[in-house]
Parts: sequence; C-alpha cells; structure tokens
Amino acid sequence: MPQADTIVLAHRVHTLDPDKPGATAVAVADGLITAVGDHHDIRDWRGTHTEIIDLENCYLTPGLIDGHTHPVMGLDLATGIDLSTVATLDQLRDLLAKAAQSTPRGGWVTGFGLEHSAFDGTPITATAIDNALGDVPALLGLYDGHSALASTTALHLAGVTGPRDFPQRSTIVCDPDGRPTGHLLEAAAMELVHRIVPRPDKAQRRAQLRALLHDMASVGLTGGHVMDCEGDTLDLLASLEEEDGLPLRLRLAPWCSPGATDDELDSLIHDHGRHGRNWQLGAVKFYIDGTVEGGTAWLEHADCHGQGTESFWRDPSAYTRAVHRLAAAGVQTATHATGDAGVRHVLDTLEGVDTRSVMHRIEHIESLPLEHTGRFAKLGVAASMQPTHAAYTRADHTDEWSRRLGNQRANRAWCTGDIHATGATLVLGSDWPIAHYDPREVLATARLRRLPSRPDAAPVAPGQALAALAALHGMTTNPAKVAGEQASTGRIAPGYRADLTVFGADPVHAPADELADAPIALTMLGGNVTHRA
Repeated sequence: MPQADTIVLAHRVHTLDPDKPGATAVAVADGLITAVGDHHDIRDWRGTHTEIIDLENCYLTPGLIDGHTHPVMGLDLATGIDLSTVATLDQLRDLLAKAAQSTPRGGWVTGFGLEHSAFDGTPITATAIDNALGDVPALLGLYDGHSALASTTALHLAGVTGPRDFPQRSTIVCDPDGRPTGHLLEAAAMELVHRIVPRPDKAQRRAQLRALLHDMASVGLTGGHVMDCEGDTLDLLASLEEEDGLPLRLRLAPWCSPGATDDELDSLIHDHGRHGRNWQLGAVKFYIDGTVEGGTAWLEHADCHGQGTESFWRDPSAYTRAVHRLAAAGVQTATHATGDAGVRHVLDTLEGVDTRSVMHRIEHIESLPLEHTGRFAKLGVAASMQPTHAAYTRADHTDEWSRRLGNQRANRAWCTGDIHATGATLVLGSDWPIAHYDPREVLATARLRRLPSRPDAAPVAPGQALAALAALHGMTTNPAKVAGEQASTGRIAPGYRADLTVFGADPVHAPADELADAPIALTMLGGNVTHRA
C-alpha cells in the first residue's frame, strides 16, 4: 500500500460500504482512498510527508452529490430581488416601488422566487405591479422556474403584443381581447422578454459561477447532476477549470426540445461523453410537462381551473421516439415529469427500454398514483426527487399547488417513502435555484417533511418521510449508481475516489433539525481539500 498523502480522522466514518460500514480513519493517496480502518492503523499508512487531518468530534461520509441542480442557468434565474418571502401583493408592490426608485435610467427591475400564492388566487397580471414600477421595465420569475411576470413596459420593449405559437407548449397568457397579461408560461415564452434584459458579461458570470461552486463545496457538496447545458455553460466551465479547477464534479444533461430533428438527436448522441477533468456530458434532459402551479403539468384529470391536460410535447409519441433513439445509442435520458399523466407516459415509454446498462431517470414526480409506485423498481428507472419542494406546500392544502390538484392528489405529494420502500433507486436533490442548494436542508427535509427552519409548520404527508440513512444514500450511493459510477464513487472504500464530506453532527443519528445547522468541517474532492472550516 502506498504511503498516504492525507489521513482523515473522525469520530465515526459512515462508509456506506456494506462490507465495512463503520470506521474512524481514512487514508488517501493520489486522489483515491487507499485504506479504511481505525486509529491503530495510522502507523501503517503514515509516511514522512503525510498530512493528518484530525476531526475526532466529526462524522465523515462519502461526498454529497446534488441529484438535480442548475448552477449556470441559476445565475440567470436567481437575479435581482429575492421575492421568496413575499406573502401578499402589497408586500410585492412595496418592494418593487423601492427597487424602481433606485434603478438608473435604462435599467430593469428583476426578481426571483415569487410564490403564486402571493396573488391569493387572483390572476397573475402586469396590472398588479405596473403602478409600483412607473415606466421601469420588470421581469419577475415565479418560484417554479417555469413562469414569469413581465410588466407592461417590459412587454412593449420586447415586442410582445399578442399570442404566439411555439413548437413546445409555451404560452403568452392573454386577456379575452388578445392582449398579453404579462404572465408568461414556460421557457419559450419567457425567453421573449428575458433575452433583452441586461446581463453580466462573461468575466462577471465566470466570477459569479466560481463563487457559487465554492460556496456549494463549503456546504459539503462534491458533485452535482446538472439538468441543463445551454448557452455558454461549457465555455464557462472549461474556463474555470483551466484557471483553478472545479470544486465539484458536474454531470450535465443538454436539453432535447419538442420538434428535435434526427440531425439534432444525432448531435446529442455524438456529444454524449464529452468531458473535462471534473465535468462531462452524461445524459439528455427532456420535459414531458411543466408545473402544477402554472397549469402546465400533464394531469390525468384537469386541475381546478380546467388546466393541465396536455403534454409539453404536442405529439407525445414524438417524445417516445426520441427517448428510444437516444436509449438505443446508450445515452441516459432524464425527463421532467410533475403531473400524474406525465409520469405515467414516461414510465410507459421506458417500459420497452433496456435499463441494464444505462439507468434512465424521471425528475420531480410531484404527485404519483399508488398504482404507479412500484413501476420504478420493476423497470429499473431512477426516481429523482426534491424533498424541499414538498415543503413549499402546506399540510392543510391551502397552497396554490394543493388547491389546483385537489385533496386526493395532494395527499400523494412527493412520495419518497413509498418509492424507497419498493426498492427503487431514489436520488435526492435541490433543483437550485428553485430551492436552496444546501444538502443539509435537503437531507433534513426528507426526514421532517417540512423545512428545518420551520418547526412551527405541520409536515406535509409525514408518512412519506425517509429514515436518515435512506436520505444519505439518496445523495451519495444512489446518484453514483444512476451515473454508472457505483464502482468509483458514492462510498468510502479502497480504490474509490477520495470525495468526502465531514459533518459537525452525525447525519444518521442526530435530530434532523440539528443536522441542518451542523457545520461542515471539511469537503474533499479527489483528495484535494475544497473547504475546511
């Protein structure tokens, strides 16, 4: 055995290796774990230049992986005013008025995280905010990331004067006279305004991304499954990696949009596997529907507004053909599906796909009929879910998501417990910037079924809570398995990558609320320290 470059000591090491589940010391050399044992083994591992990191009051786990995130796209979405705490229209108007007063001529007011419930069931329209803004244009992102509200001035500047047809199901919401209300549903409609909003230059974006990734490492993340790869994403990542490396391993999934031609599908297949040192194109992302709150989820039965009965793909069979073409080429697919009809259609599509070598995945799965719960394990399809999204709803079903679906479907919200119980591969993530990227919050919410910062909130569908160990697997071994990397990452064992996270509290035995506030003492990627408290 080579002499260790680094030895990490901890009160307990949760290896997640069934052959050696517990330890207190880990040896690292050349970026790999070379030995796992206890304090008595150190003398056999230690060399002249070995660094010993003594964290005897802490708890070591495999490096945490966010199973669904958008670090580059999030830079564009999470800009301007954080509106996530806005509860009423009066609050929103006050914030916008203050922002407009301080906006220089030619500037814009932007915001993100605005909850639909702030409108208290009334239509989401520009007239609700125009007076507060004056003639300052504004684009406000709703918290679901699939809809936005543009002011009347912004619509005018963007040349949005009426409805348009898009290859995908995007909508410029209009009044009975055909005039845009300002409510924009899905990416193609939002992009009409978003593309004229001033944005930082490449150097500023690179600095923002560097700071974001290092902050992600500081809360214990060593990797992320990035569910996009649009625009300048690869240029930014390659530039950062060339400068000083990436502190996370990023597995990216370019989008396949409705109307994709055979040539476009062939291009996705050709680019699959392209990589740098710590990034790679590892999947292709699809959308079969949108969001419940926006009325664009694909539901078996319409929501309370009579919406939600259509696929994002105008021809769902074209989606199926595209998935089958990519799957036959060995390309992993990841499909956004929030509504019950959407989830069913994706499962039906994957029914005839060989999942033995490539594990396909479904993202979000917000409301799931009981009869489909066992199909994930049966078909070998991964369920990629975000516990913190469930915490944006309310146990009494008075939130917009629950009201739209009705009690029966709202009672089947984010069924992580049921899916895990079937033996399916369950991957947990944040979907940043829709929810915060801190994995401690994701792990705690998976157990609590409420945000750890809200002890006064009633848990949402508490029967769907995960045990602490199951939640930890959801951000370590299971993301590794879905990526086909279960032999090299996701557990602490000799020969595995030295991607490690060290908690100040036991992530398996400490109370969930305590875990959410526990310091991260150390994060290590490939044997290199990316964060040390």
